[in-house]
Amino acid sequence: MTVQVMAEKQIPSLNTPFALQRGQTIKNRLFKSAMSEQLGDRQHNPTPGLVNLYRTWAEGGIGLAVSGNLMVERTALGEPKNVVLDERSDLNLFRAWTAAGTRNNTQFWAQLNHPGKQIPNYLCKEPVAPSAIALANGLEKGFNKPRALTHTEIETIIDKFASSAGLAREVGFTGVQIHGAHGYLVNQFLSSRHNQRDDQWGGSLKNRMHFVLAIYRAIRERVGEDYPIGIKLNSADFMRGGFTEAESMQVVKALAEACIDLIEISGGTYESLAMTGDVKTSTAQREAYFLDYAEQVRKHVDTPLVVTGGFRSSAGMNGALQSGATDFIGIARPLAVDPQLPNKAMADHNFRTELRPLTTGIKAIDKKVILDITWFEHQLERMAKNKAPKPNLSEWLSFFKTLFGAGAYALRRRRA
Repeated sequence: MTVQVMAEKQIPSLNTPFALQRGQTIKNRLFKSAMSEQLGDRQHNPTPGLVNLYRTWAEGGIGLAVSGNLMVERTALGEPKNVVLDERSDLNLFRAWTAAGTRNNTQFWAQLNHPGKQIPNYLCKEPVAPSAIALANGLEKGFNKPRALTHTEIETIIDKFASSAGLAREVGFTGVQIHGAHGYLVNQFLSSRHNQRDDQWGGSLKNRMHFVLAIYRAIRERVGEDYPIGIKLNSADFMRGGFTEAESMQVVKALAEACIDLIEISGGTYESLAMTGDVKTSTAQREAYFLDYAEQVRKHVDTPLVVTGGFRSSAGMNGALQSGATDFIGIARPLAVDPQLPNKAMADHNFRTELRPLTTGIKAIDKKVILDITWFEHQLERMAKNKAPKPNLSEWLSFFKTLFGAGAYALRRRRA
């Protein structure tokens, strides 16, 4: 693909439509990034609560919504209540979900994922990964050391991604997103820290990116040329020996050459979380965490880009779009407390939202129940029950809901 000349493009704003190369039009530039909903049933099908939740977001004006993790293999779950999309799924429940999520002319994509070794030890005794390398940085107690995948198993997982994508199209998702970030299996293959294989799947970056490209091609063959496929990709892992920014740029180029439809930029893993804590002054002023990286990507490819993380104002969002660095504004946690944010941001150039710092006042408790995740899940749970979010929800109430609602799972290591 060649880089387009910016002068030829309309100066975009939040409510400017965007036409993908395969013909689908996204009605505006607001993109709901994936969040952990934890609303699957015991068979890992979508619940009525997910139907309510995504109807609420669709009515709030979002242009493109991406689901939380849909696992491609039901023996490989990242969290207890993950939804799985495979041959054993109840497809009618998925159809009800997509019917709600595509209301109001909303695009609704399925995020497809395999956790690799990022499976809590209470869910799996022997996870799999590119290499038999355990998670570190204090995660050893919560996650078991993985077994290295065989070549046949790798091919099987690739086929499972393709099968889930075919089912996603069948049940009414308008596109799919490969989860290639945050230390899950695709990201593990890309990382020289976690992928130390000496076969065609490891070693050089060209070999390490073989897995993600094989998944993309298998999905493309399964869903056809007219169906959009995107990816969520780390700009970097922010770890010594991990996936670097320079390597990420090369993967972006390879995906662009393969004609992927949309790239969402993120960063970090379980071992080194990004988008938390202090940020540079320049980043805070621009709001977006990964906009500098996106500007570098834009010099090399014209594949549509999403930058997610940090946006809080219409001015910041429009500024990012008009800089040409990104085509979509990715939003996650603000939508958990204000599902009408897209409509508000498009209607008011002075719109701004803030997320207050969350703490019980006791750091050990905050960390134990992962308050920065579970508090937002409780907001999603409210919307799932057709209740309005509660921005002033007590952190202590959230703590007790987590403790008593999840039982033994509440104190285990988790992540969105």
